[in-house]
Amino acid sequence: MAQLLNDAARWVMPVFLVGIPLYGYLRGVDVYGEFVDGAQEGFWTAIKTIPFMVAILTAMAVFRSSGAMTFLLNLLEPLSRALHLPLPVLPLMILRPLSGSASFAYTADLMRSFGPDSLIGRLGSAVQGSTDTTFFVLTVYFGSVGVRNARYAPMVGIMGDIVGFIAACLLTTVLSSY
Repeated sequence: MAQLLNDAARWVMPVFLVGIPLYGYLRGVDVYGEFVDGAQEGFWTAIKTIPFMVAILTAMAVFRSSGAMTFLLNLLEPLSRALHLPLPVLPLMILRPLSGSASFAYTADLMRSFGPDSLIGRLGSAVQGSTDTTFFVLTVYFGSVGVRNARYAPMVGIMGDIVGFIAACLLTTVLSSY
């Protein structure tokens, strides 16, 4: 099963990189022109979202440097033990919905400290890959189009992250036993 997944994973990106433009070309779409138009639109979207990005990154820095992260981890340690979840992975689960760069840096630190083939390394990789930066996405996307009332979006995003965390923990534990 693992070999089949590895073989399939090697072909996913090449198939998409060739298949999507080829499909567009065969349907008569000016693929290059559409790509350039999309890139230009993306540039202006990035310019509009800079203030929102500065706000979320500043909030993240304050959360970490104020000691709130350490305080929260101390509170969650009994839960970590009860769930048999390695405590070093909990900060990643806290960081991931907030900041992609902070969670990536923390995952890289887990790899350096524990090794990529350790349970912690594999679990960190699975969490990093199966969840998203919910609050960053909401800030950037909603900010770029002027949405001021997110309504249910934050709750749905966090629920998706929780499902991703649970799936990452379960699948990593099961697949690590092979």
